[in-house]
Amino acid sequence: VLVGLSKGELVFEHPGIHAKETTILCSRNATLEDFEHVISVLENGEFPIDSFITHNVAYNNMIADFDSWLDPANGVIKATVDF
Repeated sequence: VLVGLSKGELVFEHPGIHAKETTILCSRNATLEDFEHVISVLENGEFPIDSFITHNVAYNNMIADFDSWLDPANGVIKATVDF
């Protein structure tokens, strides 16, 4: 997952991405008003943030639990790691 704002280039090696069948999703052209709106919605509780974080593990358990996150039967929407 890559989150950030940059006016520079972001370069990926195509064979490495293609070989792993990686999916890259991007967004663009967000304005200051867009960010302010999203922040407002989150701050006002208009979006159910807690229901999207379905799994949480300690850093030391991340590797052991990772494969289970890939199983749709486990209902993972977003897994987070505590460092």
